[in-house]
Amino acid sequence: MHLRLENISKRFHSFVANENISLSFEAGKIHAILGENGAGKSTLMNIISGLYQPDTGKIYLEDKSVRMTSPNEAIKLGIGMVCQHFMLVPQLSVTENIILGTENSWRLNLRQKQQEITALSHAYGLEIDSTAIVESLPVGTQQRVEILKVLYRQAKLLILDEPTAVLTPIEVESLIHILRQLAAAGKTIIFITHKLEEVINLCDTVTVLRRGKVVATTTTQEVTPQELAELMVGREVSLQVKKLSKVPGKEILSVQNLEVVDDRGIAAIRNVSFQLRAGEILGIAGVDGNGQRELADAIAGLRSLKKGTIEFHNPSSQVRQEVGYIPEDRQKMGLVLQFSIAQNLILKAFKNLPFCRNFLLQPTRIKNHAQIAMQEFDIRASGEDIKVSQLSGGNQQKVILARELAGEPDLIVAMQPTRGLDVGAIATVHSRLLAERDRGAAILYISTELEEVMAMSDRIAVIYRGEFVAILDAQTATVEEIGLLMGRGTQRREA
Repeated sequence: MHLRLENISKRFHSFVANENISLSFEAGKIHAILGENGAGKSTLMNIISGLYQPDTGKIYLEDKSVRMTSPNEAIKLGIGMVCQHFMLVPQLSVTENIILGTENSWRLNLRQKQQEITALSHAYGLEIDSTAIVESLPVGTQQRVEILKVLYRQAKLLILDEPTAVLTPIEVESLIHILRQLAAAGKTIIFITHKLEEVINLCDTVTVLRRGKVVATTTTQEVTPQELAELMVGREVSLQVKKLSKVPGKEILSVQNLEVVDDRGIAAIRNVSFQLRAGEILGIAGVDGNGQRELADAIAGLRSLKKGTIEFHNPSSQVRQEVGYIPEDRQKMGLVLQFSIAQNLILKAFKNLPFCRNFLLQPTRIKNHAQIAMQEFDIRASGEDIKVSQLSGGNQQKVILARELAGEPDLIVAMQPTRGLDVGAIATVHSRLLAERDRGAAILYISTELEEVMAMSDRIAVIYRGEFVAILDAQTATVEEIGLLMGRGTQRREA
């Protein structure tokens, strides 16, 4: 299916999300869309999938002008979107999830539908058990279900939003193989990602958006990851993590035989033991949902322990400073969205001097503190009184960093600190955390981005179904070794 956009523009009040965007997506090709947070990628995809309507401009399918007034209309025209966060019902089977919302008959022949889904999966090389319950499937297999959902609805154009964000390296290789097969079968694929190497290795064409405009469209053979990064942010940016060699200091954190349950009362962390020293980064590598959130919450003091001990040792003072905690979900756990930047920056210290005196907040001190933090952490906004809900994801993350690092904590727990961020914001987060490591902070760095974990860490613990199956030296560990451990949990060596 050939899709052409002509002068597409979209405003939200005074904010211009897309401005005069003209693009073509060819049948049988994989076309990447790149851009910083807030560059207009999501708005453009929502227009193509019928969720938004453009203010101006036209959309052509096979050179015929179309108007998509809803996602249902887009599906009828052969456009399907696979979202980053899967839209599956965990308790239903693969077949039930795929046909959900498509059947109008009172009589459902589930066995026949299972056979149809099995045949469809064979046809596209998306091998799957059509009778399996979705919650029992690995993340990579659940993604196959999402792809089969849009193919079952006879989509000819597939939009994939950050499709590799929660996959192991082996699952990523499998997905790339599947997407190449779909393209070879004549499907048009739009691929949205922040991972530049994936764009070069997988895609045929790449378009870069900056501040709502197209700044470049080129073939992946004619461009390098470094050039793409600079096109995205409009300046030179380093893609390499520059980490100084450092001998760790005294022990800061000791965890012994830890057991933690999740919100349903099911064991999420089992028999976890480790130590963390000053000036050291211990990375936690694993597929999302293997107990990382419960581990981070427990160490930050937000979740009670079922068993085991967590001991802090403060080398700098008698009183342990608060743990700096960068939570997984910046909007739900990290910020109060309706508060201003200045208010969010003092959430952990508003009762203390100089922000509070005689039980009264000190507006001038709070304002000055915010202005200094905004300059130091490059928080881009028109003023400190702007609500954080109006900031891009990268700037929201910088607000959290500024607040959590303000007291120079001895221990920092960073949970998915770069999820959903562009290359410029990722570089800022990495440099700030490495500066804290060099200062002497102990850092627990938890991420599903394996390359980041390997680049940032001194040691790497691989977590699988709530257990540490190995603790490796980051200098000698390989992607293949860690990838196998992440996906299968086979016991290996310890650093």
